[in-house]
Amino acid sequence: MREEKVAWRYINRDVVPFAVMVAVECVTVGSTTLFKAASLRGLSFYVFVFYTYVVAALVLLPLSFIFGRSRRLPSAKAPFFFKIFLLALVGFVSMLSGCKGVEYSNPTLASAISTLTPAFTFTLAVIFRMERIVLKSSASQAKVIGTIVSISGALVIVLYKGPRVLSSASRTSSKPTVSLYQDFTSFDSSWIIGGVLLVTQYLLVSLWYILQTQVMEVYPEKTTVVLLYILCATVISAPVCMLAEKDLSSFLLKPGVPLASVMYTGGLVSSLGTVIHTWGLHMKGPVYISLFKPLSIVIAVVMAAIFLGDALHLGSVIGSVVLSCGFYTVIWGKAREDSTRNVADTEKSPLLVTHTVEDEASSLRCD
Repeated sequence: MREEKVAWRYINRDVVPFAVMVAVECVTVGSTTLFKAASLRGLSFYVFVFYTYVVAALVLLPLSFIFGRSRRLPSAKAPFFFKIFLLALVGFVSMLSGCKGVEYSNPTLASAISTLTPAFTFTLAVIFRMERIVLKSSASQAKVIGTIVSISGALVIVLYKGPRVLSSASRTSSKPTVSLYQDFTSFDSSWIIGGVLLVTQYLLVSLWYILQTQVMEVYPEKTTVVLLYILCATVISAPVCMLAEKDLSSFLLKPGVPLASVMYTGGLVSSLGTVIHTWGLHMKGPVYISLFKPLSIVIAVVMAAIFLGDALHLGSVIGSVVLSCGFYTVIWGKAREDSTRNVADTEKSPLLVTHTVEDEASSLRCD
């Protein structure tokens, strides 16, 4: 009986989160790939963002009643709702930057840049004084070095495209031959603009994580918080997207890849995916969630090659390797810091127990 309990505990605490996070990464990269395919067919990113929030709200609304909140919402005057509004504003701008960045580049670049999230989160945490840098500590040194290496890898990916190392047969046959020298020295402005927009997106995602952590400390109801966030983002996106989109007829979606992209992203990524990420952050912490980001690069390369016929460039390969090294260095530093803190706590606890026993003994002697 005890062995069964241990097995179930292992499944619930380790196997389920692992399987769920791998599935979420696959779904997220699939969403980016599908959006790229839809944008090539004329879908405006303003239309995509607005309808994605609408679909996500429609999915989360019944879920919030099914998994109803167990505690009352804070009062309307509380800073909780202002933080929800900020969360929605940051999320909306982040999504706009990401969609435009993917339009200029491809899903592989988006997945590679996403591994900057831990480095950005650490940098922002230092700026907001949520985290201290102790230069004598190996954990702090690892996080600083990892952040610098990650940003260097991102610069390689964005500024250097390089020759193709993998491409589909159709793309190779349809495109004229380009010399190796031209591939090494060519300046692709669209690729750089896309990279800058994607870097902006994941900088905002890191800020979003910090704001979300503060919100969850005030009101730890995952489904309700995500629903309020989506509703606020929908209200913000409606006037902005309708004013920014010149052709209002583009909001009339017809069956096809654009409609499938909106339904897929809104129904799975922006709604359920956000809830699962929030659950994962609460259960396993941000370090564990971040570990799966480099996996998205491999998934994106495969999906982009199969469904979009995109080529894999040498700059993306070199930059992704450098980025992943920096990524895991930051993660190692964070894990090292957590383990040191846990050891310090366990070293303190026996002293507390000893004092408690001595106090009880002395009280008995007095009696």
